[in-house]
Amino acid sequence: MTIKILTDSGSDLPKEIIEEYGIDLLPIIVIKDDKEYLDGVTIQAQEVYDGMRRGEVFKTAQIPPNAFTDKFLEYAKSGDTVIYLAFSSELSGTYQTSLFVRESILEQYPDFDLEIIDTKAASGGFGLIVYHIAKMAKAGKSKEEILEAVEFYKENIQHIFTVDDMEYLYRGGRVTRTQAFLGGLLSIKPVLNVEDGRLVPIERVRGKNKVYKTMIELMRDRTKDADLKEQLVVITHGDNLEGAMKLKEMIKEEFGTEAFLINTIGAAIGAHSGPGTLAVFFFKKNNQKYMLK
Repeated sequence: MTIKILTDSGSDLPKEIIEEYGIDLLPIIVIKDDKEYLDGVTIQAQEVYDGMRRGEVFKTAQIPPNAFTDKFLEYAKSGDTVIYLAFSSELSGTYQTSLFVRESILEQYPDFDLEIIDTKAASGGFGLIVYHIAKMAKAGKSKEEILEAVEFYKENIQHIFTVDDMEYLYRGGRVTRTQAFLGGLLSIKPVLNVEDGRLVPIERVRGKNKVYKTMIELMRDRTKDADLKEQLVVITHGDNLEGAMKLKEMIKEEFGTEAFLINTIGAAIGAHSGPGTLAVFFFKKNNQKYMLK
């Protein structure tokens, strides 16, 4: 029996992949003017980016317990085996909420086979893990094989990204008011990483061209034990397709990569990172046992 894969909209996967691999998706809540919207359902990324450029403020809230209850009950009643891949617990409370709800569901359905995994990843890094897991599930791999693969993905996933305006990071509490002001004044662009599930600044560079070079240098340093020609590299962007395509060509030229997945960052993550964001995701090691073509 095929294993059901459940995740949330913080994975920033294209709809085509979600549909092709039968991935079940729970939307994160996006808030504007005290009104709640569902990421990718009742509000789209473009609306958020256009609004942020006009100075509008968007916030987010984690997936509520009742959404997990409804979804888990649906699976429990049908007797499905389910793997829920969660957005990093260091960036959202969604993972903890899902654990709490699972316990209450198991009281009613003690045989319900549900695994909940903290991916410690975000956006395209999160999505890359979900994508490979969904491919394994569709290929009929066992639960044990899939859970073993998840550990490889979690240990080896790499995030490198930059934002166009540090003001958005300030609003999200990632930098101070002074850092945001000086960053805008001096055209300083932060380059960030996700480390053990947490958002960590790793470089601050001046000017957009230097940002691209820095991202490539970081990729080169992190793939000494990998061959990016054999990987699918994910690039996500905040309404910045031009930047995404430029980064793609630089990666292709530097590493010989042929397989790319390029997608817009969704409304939930985009509400914090802002328009102009550019991110790349890959694995620091290759393992063909898990990375199915």
